[in-house]
Amino acid sequence: MTPYASLFSPLELAGRRLRNRIVHPSMTTVTGADGRATDRLIQYHLNRARGGAAMLVTEPLAVAPHQKVATRVRAWNAHAEESLSRWAKAVEAEDCRLIAQIQDAGRGRHAPGRNYEAIGASPLPDDISWTMPHVLSADEISTLLGHFVESAARVKRCGFSGVEFSAGHGHLFHQFMSAYSNTRTDAYGGSFENRMRLVLEMIKLVRERVGTDFILGVKLPSNDGIAGSIDHAAAAQIATCVTQTGLIDYVCFAQGAHARTLELHIPDANKERNPYASTLKALKASVGKVPVMALGRINDPAQADAIIEQGEAELVGIGRALITDAAWSRKAQLGQASRIRYCVGGNTCWKTIVAHAPIACDNNPRVAMPDELDEVFTPATVKKRVVVVGSGVAGLEAAWIAAARGHHVTLLTRASEVGGKVRQLVSLPGGEDLSSIYDYQYVEGARVGVDYQLNQDATLEKILHYKPESVVLATGSTMIWPRMLPETLRQEGWIPDLRRAMSELEGVTQRQTGTAVILDMDHTEGTYAAAERLHTLFDRVVVMTPRATIADEVALVTRQGIYRRFHEKDIDVLYAVEPRWTDTFENEATLQYVSIYGGALKGIENVAFFAYSTPRQPNDELALPLKAAGVEVHVIGDCRAARNILAATAEGDAIGRAL
Repeated sequence: MTPYASLFSPLELAGRRLRNRIVHPSMTTVTGADGRATDRLIQYHLNRARGGAAMLVTEPLAVAPHQKVATRVRAWNAHAEESLSRWAKAVEAEDCRLIAQIQDAGRGRHAPGRNYEAIGASPLPDDISWTMPHVLSADEISTLLGHFVESAARVKRCGFSGVEFSAGHGHLFHQFMSAYSNTRTDAYGGSFENRMRLVLEMIKLVRERVGTDFILGVKLPSNDGIAGSIDHAAAAQIATCVTQTGLIDYVCFAQGAHARTLELHIPDANKERNPYASTLKALKASVGKVPVMALGRINDPAQADAIIEQGEAELVGIGRALITDAAWSRKAQLGQASRIRYCVGGNTCWKTIVAHAPIACDNNPRVAMPDELDEVFTPATVKKRVVVVGSGVAGLEAAWIAAARGHHVTLLTRASEVGGKVRQLVSLPGGEDLSSIYDYQYVEGARVGVDYQLNQDATLEKILHYKPESVVLATGSTMIWPRMLPETLRQEGWIPDLRRAMSELEGVTQRQTGTAVILDMDHTEGTYAAAERLHTLFDRVVVMTPRATIADEVALVTRQGIYRRFHEKDIDVLYAVEPRWTDTFENEATLQYVSIYGGALKGIENVAFFAYSTPRQPNDELALPLKAAGVEVHVIGDCRAARNILAATAEGDAIGRAL
């Protein structure tokens, strides 16, 4: 019997067969160039088609002349036709439907700065960037619709199976439909019917041009979380209006908007799995018999299968999970769900593309590479004895890849369990899914013969005992002492770094009296997850930082969640300050602090916990002695330069392939 029978049942849309119910929703990859589909962009989608998905929705194409970003593939004229055709041919040859997305962000902008070329419904600024758009006239709307229609016709000629209109996320079409962002008084504003006019005209004109044998999907707003905008009732009214036209083949619903609710559209690991199930159930009743695609943290095949089996949706959008494992669908169908590399919900993918870098993933170092689907690696020309020192995710990745290529690999670690510092994050709020990174690496390493030596202090003598020809140092990093505190306190070891302090609190459940204080010079997710854990133990939690903000190193959508949870839990933040140590801290439990610009000392009373989270120094002490002993040494991950999980797995993969 086929595993997950409902998930792998076929479905027909606009006369085009889908082999199963798995859809890759639109995800920007930043891999296009010069307005054309590059080999890497095509490879990204080809990998997921070969991996078993039934339908792929592209990132937004350039569907009008004002959309000038070079990485957006141009569809509004003939500039990119050859690459569009190659793209469609590659994907469709794998029995996978390729759907082009039509979208315009309008005034919406979530990258730093403002967009002075933006267009919009009304002279109102974007709620995040304060971008003020050029207000479209009725004639300009007509011209814009003409470009959308021509773009849809062009992608059909190039072999695509359909288009999806992105009318959610607070983008242009959403802005027209919302009474909050549309204050027009002409035919495109005012009444509900007028606010719907742009979207309905677009759908009608495109359908007339492309015919009935072409899939038309639409992404609609759900509750966007903005007062006076689109709530659940308004979303249901919009969905009914759009689907009653009889012109739409499927719908899906997007949460949030370009505001403080942007985080809702891409829920991170602090949200439960499939968090919008109840919302979807309510909205599904408003679309009649039009197939619905479920979206939002659907990671597991059993979870996806249940959605289809129980009639909650006809399609499941597997976005970030398919970034992490392009073969997610194939592995599920073959009953190999235990070998799936799972999405950890960190939104690193979103962070990279917003920074205008090609899409990347914490748990998939080979996104969009030709060998992304490979399970059998190119054998090493010369088999070596390799010692990997460190059992964090960098070392584990290097070890299993090197062993899979035929090297004899020994992994040494002083820890009793693998995972390194990531294992500590797993015990903090929002960290649970991170365990899937090292769980996968460890199992794959055992499968290909890695010799795991746990509880071993990797001294120079111990390493040389194995007569290695190559040593990979993945020994991590250590938080540095904050220089605004007296050196004597460091020597006494009385003030711990945050990692050590949280380790000492593992297993503690009894509530503590007093205030917990974190000095934040780190600005990454782990610091704030620790603050939330401390909130469960102490009467009060204070985060103090010398910067004017917190969470500078995390993605905007992640930062919004941190701000919201800090507000809900009443976790205090002191900005642009630093501690000043006095005897009163030790004697009276009062921590003094001062503005970084000077002024009077202030105090936090009844302090029961104080730890620092600071930039990290690589633990690379073994590198020079090993080189002096004539051993080839490779330094990776935090041992090379303290960064993040993405860098760790990427460098582990790279050295595993290079050895």
